[in-house]
Amino acid sequence: MPFRQVKSTRFYQFESMDHPDLVQAIFTRRGGVSPEPWHSLNVGGAIGDDLARVVENRRRAFEAVDRDPNSIYDVWQVHSTLVVVADEPRNGKDLIRADILISDNPRVTLFMRFADCVPILLYDPIRHAVGMAHAGWLGTVRGAAIKVVEAMADEFGTCAKDLLVGIGPSIGPDHYPVGPEVVMQVRQTLGENADKHLQEVHGEVLFNLWTANYELLKKQGVGRIEVAELCTACHPEDWYSHRGEKGVTGRFGGLIALKE
Repeated sequence: MPFRQVKSTRFYQFESMDHPDLVQAIFTRRGGVSPEPWHSLNVGGAIGDDLARVVENRRRAFEAVDRDPNSIYDVWQVHSTLVVVADEPRNGKDLIRADILISDNPRVTLFMRFADCVPILLYDPIRHAVGMAHAGWLGTVRGAAIKVVEAMADEFGTCAKDLLVGIGPSIGPDHYPVGPEVVMQVRQTLGENADKHLQEVHGEVLFNLWTANYELLKKQGVGRIEVAELCTACHPEDWYSHRGEKGVTGRFGGLIALKE
């Protein structure tokens, strides 16, 4: 089963990325110390929750998968396609504004926060490198999925066909209406295939982030992609959802690392 639980911490793991040299997890909101409206494993530090609780929640998440919290490399996520090569843990340095992380250092744990946007986890078992991208609608149309594959190729010599990729829990197409400005940008990015990812229902246009990012990865030559198909808005017992909870909610964490 893709869900595991250690003590009270429940997390999701991609079955196709179950590899002896890899640690990967997307943490549900269960098992933390934060009160409502962030209940309970909130790892977002800029949304009103007490910082001490956020730090404890992050510690519990790392402990559940046997990673040292001091190995973390995280960023200030801004819906960009900027890539950071994490050669070493962040070690208290200022957060860089970026949405793509890559590393080939087993002492580094890549970590990001989500509440509807798509977590994309990547593992190259040949070159022994990992990557992570944060892709909401803006990251998707800007090509975050493309940029992370290109960055791993440039930095580590990764071949796209060798990659194992997971598209994690995020807002599903049934709960993601978008306006005409988004539709226009989806069409610009995906061209003649855009309509496969846009569906008109009761006068609204719904955007499928899962299939859009899947297609972008396939176009890069990625052969093995697992899609969780878990909607954050449909399952508030497990996931934070910015849209589903009308902006008053926490952030769940995702991480990926090479085993030391």
